[in-house]
Amino acid sequence: MTANCILERVTETRSTNDDLMSRWRAGELIDPVARIAHKQTAGKGRAGRAWLANPEDSLCFSLAFPFTRSPAQLSGLSLLVGLAVIEGIAQACNLSESELQQAGLRLKWPNDVVLNNAKLAGILIEGGQAKAGDPTWMIIGVGINLRNAEAIEVNLNTGLKVGSLAQLTKSLPDPEYLWLKLIASLEHNLAAFDLHGFETCKERWMGWDAYRDQAVCISGAGQEPIHGIAKGVDGAGALLLQQENKIIAIHAGDVSLRIQS
Repeated sequence: MTANCILERVTETRSTNDDLMSRWRAGELIDPVARIAHKQTAGKGRAGRAWLANPEDSLCFSLAFPFTRSPAQLSGLSLLVGLAVIEGIAQACNLSESELQQAGLRLKWPNDVVLNNAKLAGILIEGGQAKAGDPTWMIIGVGINLRNAEAIEVNLNTGLKVGSLAQLTKSLPDPEYLWLKLIASLEHNLAAFDLHGFETCKERWMGWDAYRDQAVCISGAGQEPIHGIAKGVDGAGALLLQQENKIIAIHAGDVSLRIQS
């Protein structure tokens, strides 16, 4: 972990992402900041959805990180963050990546970590660049289910399958230790991404792809469903879909990905 990452721990806040976004808008961010809350009363998921989590059963935090790249040069960032989360989990749980794969851990495009197709962790990225020449500050929120997946599933009441770290390892790491390992992994991977972009991570990400070579349906608000065979991602992190004799690229947006029935 770099020496200049500020670590903040609070008992309760509305949203760690909102806390750090407010500081970015006010021009108050100087060094990377990692902020964790025991309880978030207004946690967020993608597309404005609420992130519901029991404080004892989950780990929720945000990291504000400055990039030299412009926002347009950060395509694929959410996929890279997924890889960093897996790396941090592996280190904290003392498990090899092959052991994690054998247990059913995968990445779902564009920003979920799943365990046997059940959501284990979610990623939310916000931020931007105040003006040309300034660093691009991205606020990366991560929420991980630690235990009691069944209770979380009932509370959600959406039909979404939920997984937890306790289903992956019999010996759950201490939450503080897990958080520090995740932050160290994120800092290392984000610094490399700032230098090289997503292209160098593409093959690595596809090794974790939950839906590669499967028939999928992509749907989003106001969009007609798009069907095809998932063929991994391109160098910018866009999802590649094979439709008959052509391959189309689906870029980040409010989309859901599910196996086509």
